[in-house]
Amino acid sequence: QVQLVESGGGLVQPGGSLRLSCAASGNIFTIYRMGWYRQAPGKQRELVARITSGNSTTYADSVKGRFTISRDITKNTVALQMNSLKPEDTAVYYCTADSVRTLSGTYNQQIWGQGTQVTVSL
Repeated sequence: QVQLVESGGGLVQPGGSLRLSCAASGNIFTIYRMGWYRQAPGKQRELVARITSGNSTTYADSVKGRFTISRDITKNTVALQMNSLKPEDTAVYYCTADSVRTLSGTYNQQIWGQGTQVTVSL
């Protein structure tokens, strides 16, 4: 069974930085794409950034120029470097893995982590 475990959330002041990390484990063969979504209180979950196995990236307009996603395919990890954080970045951040194939032949279209809280406040 493939699992995603996030780390790196916390409390930071406006203008500060945080780095989120996510590690996938569990007999993995390939993962096509990994990414980050977030959900703020009372709002819908939204895509923050994602990266394919070919290093093609997509960012939400609200984070372009401030956030950078990176991935280590050999380690099945993905990171999100968040700079110039704003109060509106406050949310629970979820790691995702798309098109996951395991060595035993199973396939999962999308897997989610449990989320990590990011709070941007004075």
